[in-house]
Amino acid sequence: MSVSSSVRRLTAVAGVAAAVVGVVALPASAADHHHGHHYRPVVYISDVQYDSPGRDDHSNRSLNAEWVELTNDSRRAVNLDGWTLADEDGHTYTFDHYRLNGRATVRVHTGIGRDSRTDLYQDRRAYVWDNHSDTATLLNYRDRFVDEVSWGHHRDHRGDDRHRGGDHREGHRH
Repeated sequence: MSVSSSVRRLTAVAGVAAAVVGVVALPASAADHHHGHHYRPVVYISDVQYDSPGRDDHSNRSLNAEWVELTNDSRRAVNLDGWTLADEDGHTYTFDHYRLNGRATVRVHTGIGRDSRTDLYQDRRAYVWDNHSDTATLLNYRDRFVDEVSWGHHRDHRGDDRHRGGDHREGHRH
């Protein structure tokens, strides 16, 4: 399946879901499309380093060289408390008491470290992001889809691309 037909399929599914939910979905839809002129969510996955540079020796340094970046494209801070970042295997990081400032980026590292305004740590002792193929999915505190970035060969053959964001940038690095 091509990326465009996959996106169309997702859009069709979202349209049906909105019709089923009806009036209740209207305020959420209005908030989700608050910028109108572009389709990227306010907070989105801006970059992924899924293949830690060098040998995968499972050291904390190597684990922390594996990360996902989130960017807040708006002027206002966004409370990410309860939001989740997950891979295809269900490894999930939940943001706890964290506000992402306006026009700011936070890097979520896999390993152990001291959280700061610009760097958060999952405190794991094993890699999360698959080097060959995976999907990083961001959900808000209501478990609603916000953004995702995929790389490699997927079971549904989507290929490398960002889904839902509408952004031309891709989430993988070589």
